[in-house]
Amino acid sequence: MAVLKITVGFGTRLEAIKMAPVISQLQDLEEFRPCVVLTAKHGSMLDQVFDILHIEPDYDLNIMQPGQSLTEITRRALVGLEEPRRSESPDMALVQGDTTTAFVGGLAAFYHQTPIGHIEAGLRTRDKYNPYTKEVNRHFLDVLAY
Repeated sequence: MAVLKITVGFGTRLEAIKMAPVISQLQDLEEFRPCVVLTAKHGSMLDQVFDILHIEPDYDLNIMQPGQSLTEITRRALVGLEEPRRSESPDMALVQGDTTTAFVGGLAAFYHQTPIGHIEAGLRTRDKYNPYTKEVNRHFLDVLAY
């Protein structure tokens, strides 16, 4: 039986909490090998979540810098995701929510022709500036995901 490699990417504490049950299920099934990719700085509040939920990131990209723009966050995340994609050659990428991390994780997977699973995107407003940038990230991921 082939083992499917699944990258699970997130950057916030809330995303980690929401993805923990998915990661746990993937770890419990022998046909899957999850690879956890963290984009944000590995801070103390996120460390506490990892300890409680027994999550250990395989990659910590640590992209956050003081005062950076959304463009810079997007650029740093996209560049940072190259190494995990090349090293892991995942069969699927899972992203959660409507953050820039979720969008960029989906975009990076798309660039590598990796199927994308989008888990929970939030309520739709149909106003691309409210909430900014979350509503547009939801739409972008709709187009990219399977």
